Amino acid sequence: MTYESIEFQQEGGIARIWLNRPDKLNSFTAAMHRELANALTQVEQGGARVLVISGRGRGFCAGQDLSERQPGADGGRVDLGETVETFYAPLIRRLNALPLPVVVGVNGVAAGAGANLALAGGDIVVAAESASFIQPFCRLGLIPDTGGTYALPRLVGRARALGLALLGDKLPAAQAQQWGMIWECVPDAELEARLDALARHFAQAPTKGLAFTKRAIGESLGNTLDAQLDLERDMMRELGASDDYAEGVAAFMEKRQPVFKGQ
Repeated sequence: MTYESIEFQQEGGIARIWLNRPDKLNSFTAAMHRELANALTQVEQGGARVLVISGRGRGFCAGQDLSERQPGADGGRVDLGETVETFYAPLIRRLNALPLPVVVGVNGVAAGAGANLALAGGDIVVAAESASFIQPFCRLGLIPDTGGTYALPRLVGRARALGLALLGDKLPAAQAQQWGMIWECVPDAELEARLDALARHFAQAPTKGLAFTKRAIGESLGNTLDAQLDLERDMMRELGASDDYAEGVAAFMEKRQPVFKGQ
């Protein structure tokens, strides 16, 4: 399949997506969304054990390309709710539902939907020191979409979430790490190597267990303690019968490195 707005590669258990509109800071268009949807279908159907998302050029993603969502000169209105329902919400839902880790590498600016693609769609977010996160929706009379209103308060708390959303200030990557918004901030020159190392690590990890961990933590946000304990019981029962658990125990007892199959 040929892509124009993104690059897609899948090999050795590692799937990689690069947003690829560098002249527009990788801002979203309908065409890019359709290509992302096709790439995610390939990830869902293939043998990937990790997905890495990053951006080409000097920025990760500047959010929506507003040239596609301008009110008409005749006073016509744009249905932004339909845009969310058709493109952004399905993207975040699919990334969260993937039964494998999603690693996001942020280089340069991550603004609007681009920031929230990382924060609401990524499981491990690594940013270059020069990167920044911006919620500029307030400057347009809008709200943080693409899962922003869900992810922000859970990542940084109510006060900081409201400050970011109501002021639209730029948050440097180092501060995002200090606030617990992202996993790691690394020197710019080390970002690609760090993403490659994480990809190789997860490609050899016990994928089913990681997928269950991802799901359990996600469901915990809406569960009672009793419901979560029941979920842990059921998941541990299934994982205890998995090939990877048997291999992990055998490797521990034999004092060797495990060879996980992701099953």
